[in-house]
Amino acid sequence: MMKVTMLWLTLMAVGSGNAACVRGLPHNSESSRCKAFPGTSSWPSQATWAQLNQTLGGKLIAPAPPAAVCHEGHPTFSNSQCAVVTKEWETDTFHAEDPISSMWQQYNNDTCWPEPEAPCSSSGYPAYVINATTAVDVKQGIDFAQLHHVRIIVKSTGHDYLGRSQAPGSLSIWVHHMQDLQTHNSFRPKGCDFIIESTATTIGGGSQIGAVVEALDELNQTIVGGTSKTVSIGGYLTGGGHSVLAHKYGLGADQALEMELVTPKGDIVTANECQNQDLFWAMRGGGGSTFGVMTSVTLITYPTPKVVAANLAIGSLDLSAPWVWDLNGYILSQFPYLDSQGVSGYSVLSSNYSVPDGSNNNITVQIAGIAGEFLILDSENTDEIQAIWDPIIAHVKATWPDAVALVDLIPYPSFASWLDVYYDQDPTGYNEWVSSHLLDEDALTSNRTAVGQAFKAFRGQAFLVSGNGTRNAKPRGGSNAVNPSWRRAYVHATTGKSFLPFNATAKYETLGLVNEMTESLRQLAPNMGSYQNENNPGEPNWTKSFWGDNYKRLLQIKRTVDPEDVFWCDPCVGNDRWETRGYQLCPVIRN
Repeated sequence: MMKVTMLWLTLMAVGSGNAACVRGLPHNSESSRCKAFPGTSSWPSQATWAQLNQTLGGKLIAPAPPAAVCHEGHPTFSNSQCAVVTKEWETDTFHAEDPISSMWQQYNNDTCWPEPEAPCSSSGYPAYVINATTAVDVKQGIDFAQLHHVRIIVKSTGHDYLGRSQAPGSLSIWVHHMQDLQTHNSFRPKGCDFIIESTATTIGGGSQIGAVVEALDELNQTIVGGTSKTVSIGGYLTGGGHSVLAHKYGLGADQALEMELVTPKGDIVTANECQNQDLFWAMRGGGGSTFGVMTSVTLITYPTPKVVAANLAIGSLDLSAPWVWDLNGYILSQFPYLDSQGVSGYSVLSSNYSVPDGSNNNITVQIAGIAGEFLILDSENTDEIQAIWDPIIAHVKATWPDAVALVDLIPYPSFASWLDVYYDQDPTGYNEWVSSHLLDEDALTSNRTAVGQAFKAFRGQAFLVSGNGTRNAKPRGGSNAVNPSWRRAYVHATTGKSFLPFNATAKYETLGLVNEMTESLRQLAPNMGSYQNENNPGEPNWTKSFWGDNYKRLLQIKRTVDPEDVFWCDPCVGNDRWETRGYQLCPVIRN
């Protein structure tokens, strides 16, 4: 295991999520105090919270943990409601629609599970939530947090592998219900003297990808979006936002024309290429919960493309075949070729997985190799994508005669209709660490054997979600804060591993294991970074991995727009002046 990872684990075990030898805030500053926390003398009184609720028009809530309904003695206990919660617990929509829940429970510190025999308390959750429906609601929350030195976070759906939308004892701004949608035939950014001749949509900061794609499909339009319908637009864009449409149009962050946000100082501002340009740059790829709260954004829309999908499984029915990872290495080496032909998609590489046998009788077979869903746009001709794959399949059969190739080709009339079938339906509501790395062409093609062995150790997935549209993107204003590695990437590789709750040893060992698995790809592509939105707090050298050379400018912007660190998360830009001690956020003490 890498020394950097071991250092992070040691620090986390004693309550700190930051690197050693960091610069603390001056002791004589107002921000040198720990953030107010429930039960401490600095925590606002009930009367103060009541006044905030009155100011907000009744939008302040103090929710119980969603699983508390399963625990006798809790005020919300209900056998009937417990049955509902237990049934829905593993669905992303359940956690998305709850004001304080998140999809991965380690970020709630495992403080309330639906099993009646498990412990349950509210200690791992935000203390209060503002059900924000306007930018003014957000401003009032930020102003209150500044005045009373309360930790503040932002949640839309809780689909956050880094846990930035969760913090114990905090004030949470819940933007989930900010889902307005307006369309434009052309768009003039505020303060600019020109019109952008493109169709566009202005949507609320809590809008979810699936709902936006569905609404725009009625107009034969679409946005660049991912395959998880519950991902919120704010977290998606601030992370960068990959997509099967990116090979043609660029990443999600490349589509932004303008946004409204509330800054850490409580100002409601418009950011575009003509005003607040630094914020506009940072909010497109610089990370969520850092520079402000996005309350609306205007994005380019495109005519919804027709789609031809190819569901493939290529590998061995003999799960112990010694050549499987050589085969996988070869196919991965062909991903740049697939990219050049306009193919995008998602694949998993494994020594044992189930796939349909092609008989349409719901019969599955076990295969070792690669399986995935691939597609091309602007076509309904299944022969077109078959022809792209034919030389790869021919080489496989010539080189490994015992290999099988199962192919199912299906046309779809629109991106939305494809998404309705292939959207992410993986379970949530458990504990999991994920990790990722981006791979360039050289990493994939220089040594096929090395590629296969690296992915054997990685035990994960390979996504074709960048393409020429990403590598040649021209975002408004000339650039944005997206990790520069995306501009050279051909594959976004991800892996993950779950662990049981209530086991601190398993929690830290699993984090170390996931990063150890990813080290094989870091060695394969040492000059490439990773995707922040699909990663973990133990990523080695994360400032460089997530943002590369962009980090220096991002840090300067953070210090300018948020000098008092109103927003803090880990691992996020400029977080080196604070640390968590137990559940409380406190300044790093200078040596």
